[in-house]
Amino acid sequence: MQFMNEDDIGLRHLRILALLLEVGSLTRAAEILGTTQSSISKILGKLRTHFGDPLLVRVGLAMHPTPKAIELAQPLRELLATSDAMRSAAVAFDSASARREFSLLVTEVGMVRFVPPLISHLEKMGRGLRLRAIPLDSRELGARLETGEADVAIGVFPGAASTIRRQRLYVDKYVSVVRKGHPRWDKLAKPDAFLNERHVMVTSSNTGHAAHRMIEQAFAAALASDRVLVRVPSFVTAAFVASRTDAIASMPARLADYLVGDLGLVAFRTPIDLPRLEISQLWHERVHQDRGHRWFRAAIYELFGASRTRETA
Repeated sequence: MQFMNEDDIGLRHLRILALLLEVGSLTRAAEILGTTQSSISKILGKLRTHFGDPLLVRVGLAMHPTPKAIELAQPLRELLATSDAMRSAAVAFDSASARREFSLLVTEVGMVRFVPPLISHLEKMGRGLRLRAIPLDSRELGARLETGEADVAIGVFPGAASTIRRQRLYVDKYVSVVRKGHPRWDKLAKPDAFLNERHVMVTSSNTGHAAHRMIEQAFAAALASDRVLVRVPSFVTAAFVASRTDAIASMPARLADYLVGDLGLVAFRTPIDLPRLEISQLWHERVHQDRGHRWFRAAIYELFGASRTRETA
């Protein structure tokens, strides 16, 4: 089988094909790549001509792969992975002389928790190193890592695809916070008093981040609906609301550590059962051997890892 004719298509076209096979949508592929749907459509047309096959056909609202496309999927992944490995294998990564921008996919919590110390670390290790923080949204995590839009994602992602590698950084717990001088501060550690207070609820938003869903489900089971003062989309916003009202906000403990001093809050153990959070860094298989990428992952683990563990698939 003739897989590729360099006169007709290049690696850029094949990367877009791999993305289309993963997301099944011209619109979503264009959003991920920051281009127009018409540009993606033109590239798909060129790929169809090259391979002599429609590759993806519309079924309802989605694009489904043809048998030919399914046949191409595995060798396509292997080709792209080999290309990435060849590009990075020849030269060792020297942080002091390198000029490289690393990109990190994080929630609003991650912007507060991870970005500042990581920026400081990069500045110390090399003047040519830069960081781009990308907000997590409803688009597929795997596709954004595969296309290189982001190098690494940090957070709670229990349902990541098999092509995504994962390394646990630490396990966090939830705590609750209230403003200093709260009139019933001395009673809040008791479950009945805690549940009788008004609460700031963090809702499951379009980020798809598991931490929001986990705490919302736990509180929905324990808390009467009239005890919810307000629903907000992020833990950082919840902390600000708690600092200016008598409501309680509950959030990951390490985030609370960052916020209590600046916002005039006090933290205490949440007196109801809440799940623990496994915070991991995730990356795509295709960049696993890239030396610069490995250096970046090691830096993240050095800064945020709880203990030395091996990287696992």
